Amino acid sequence: MAIDLKTMSRSELKKLKDDVVKALNDAEKRERREALKAAKKAAAEYGFALDELSGDVRRLDKVKTKNPPKYRNPDNPEQTWTGRGRKPQWVHDALARGIDVSDLEI
Repeated sequence: MAIDLKTMSRSELKKLKDDVVKALNDAEKRERREALKAAKKAAAEYGFALDELSGDVRRLDKVKTKNPPKYRNPDNPEQTWTGRGRKPQWVHDALARGIDVSDLEI
């Protein structure tokens, strides 16, 4: 399956990127479930439950997700901010130039 990235439009490339990120996340979740299943089976062969050996196994099932970006730097679209935590310098600079924060929303 060869994909010619040079002939794809920007919107097609963004869609492809989003699809790849989703597929990677799905693959990681699937591999974590398989690893957890294998670990439980290995522990059971020795007569233990996995949580007896490693503590709370529920932590292994959870995958932290990032908050999606809410703001984008108009001067550099690669710079984004979720709206949480400290404001990046580019937000401070935009506000100092008189740009309203709502104008930076994605």
